[in-house]
Amino acid sequence: MTASVRSIARGRTPEVPLSATAAGTASLLLLAAGMAFALYTFPPSWLVVVAISIGLTGVLALAVARYEAAVTLGFLLFAVVKIEPAPTDGIFTVAIAVAAVTGRFDIRRVPFSVGGFLGAFLAVTVLSAVEVIDVAAAARFMTITLYLAVFTIWFTWYLDSEHRARSVVRAYVGSATAFALVASAALFLPVPGGDLLLRYDGTRAAGLFEDPNVFGPFLIPAALIVLEELLQPRLMRSGRLPKVMMFLALSGGVLFSYSRAAWVSYVAGVLVLLVVLALRRGGGRRALVVLLVLMLAGVAAIGVIAVTGSLGFLQERAHFQSYDVERFGAQREGIQLAEQYPFGIGPGQFDVLVTVSTHSTYVRTLSEQGILGLATIVGLVSSALVLAGRNAILGHDTFGIGSAALLAAWVGILINSFVVDTLHWRHLWFVLGLICVGAMRAAGPASDRSGPTPTPPV
Repeated sequence: MTASVRSIARGRTPEVPLSATAAGTASLLLLAAGMAFALYTFPPSWLVVVAISIGLTGVLALAVARYEAAVTLGFLLFAVVKIEPAPTDGIFTVAIAVAAVTGRFDIRRVPFSVGGFLGAFLAVTVLSAVEVIDVAAAARFMTITLYLAVFTIWFTWYLDSEHRARSVVRAYVGSATAFALVASAALFLPVPGGDLLLRYDGTRAAGLFEDPNVFGPFLIPAALIVLEELLQPRLMRSGRLPKVMMFLALSGGVLFSYSRAAWVSYVAGVLVLLVVLALRRGGGRRALVVLLVLMLAGVAAIGVIAVTGSLGFLQERAHFQSYDVERFGAQREGIQLAEQYPFGIGPGQFDVLVTVSTHSTYVRTLSEQGILGLATIVGLVSSALVLAGRNAILGHDTFGIGSAALLAAWVGILINSFVVDTLHWRHLWFVLGLICVGAMRAAGPASDRSGPTPTPPV
């Protein structure tokens, strides 16, 4: 092994058991097989192939020479998901591959309950594939799901120190803040290239996401992390005023995505954060600071809405929309499909059989993976909720990333999942990974990777 490869985890490289390495390698091979099939089914142009090859070669060189820099680059591009696979997916796939081939992919860092339900969900997904009609759509959908599951497992291994947590949070929050600010400004100002950041005839901010209903929720975990950082600075060394400005920019991005589900999720997340902080020692003062910041955000939002004349559109978006009838109708069709196919119609097949998307993770899972799929996905998100709640109650942060913010973000995502299909949201799996790291760190000295592996919490 070269010295540059050894620099990936300089000074703290563990002895990973062969079984853990084999499991990580097997996951990588399955992911590679799925991607190969997807590329075979949907062959890109030669120019795209050349561009991707050059890009991946550069990322591989960076990952071998400066592993943490490559991962940080992935999180800097976390907000660029115009197409799938996104640029960040290519970067993380290379990072995962390097970790696997150098024997550093350790699946033992995942809590037992999360790992068990995650494995069961993937198994049920494969089982449901017997009813597949469109094989290509199934392969593409299942490959993305497998990639995100492997990403979460890898991320629980990678995030092993406050230094790495600081790099990840700065990259994610910084990128989210920048896109929130620019996309919001593009609604009202002649921002160069602003049309790329808007959707629906330039009426809603979407950043470099395809849908504003994904862009808004993507900003929520970042806003909640910044809000808790305002009270207990640990990872961001900037002063209070810059953090307030970041929070205002992120909140503005959520507001101007005009996603009703994002608004509800954001309010729910802030309420959870307030309750957790209020119950801690000295919580009254912290809750008061949060309320003052929220009041400032509210005043700023009212001012922007008044100046830009957005009140009418805001009121229109807050009401029931005509296409909501189609969405609820699609969910009824999903339940009917589950009654007809108890083991599901297969991954990615709902969009093949029904003209309107499910707009619900739970209904999609019920229709595509059947009752067993719904049970496993509910078990997965519920076990993560329990772990996040325990972290928040006991005050176990994730190497400085506030546990109250992570619990609040997870609650918001679960609420959003009732009305939006969130299964392939990168930030869902990102928050899940952060929760898992916090739980494992609470169970033992996870920062000491040379020591014994802590007993996974249930």
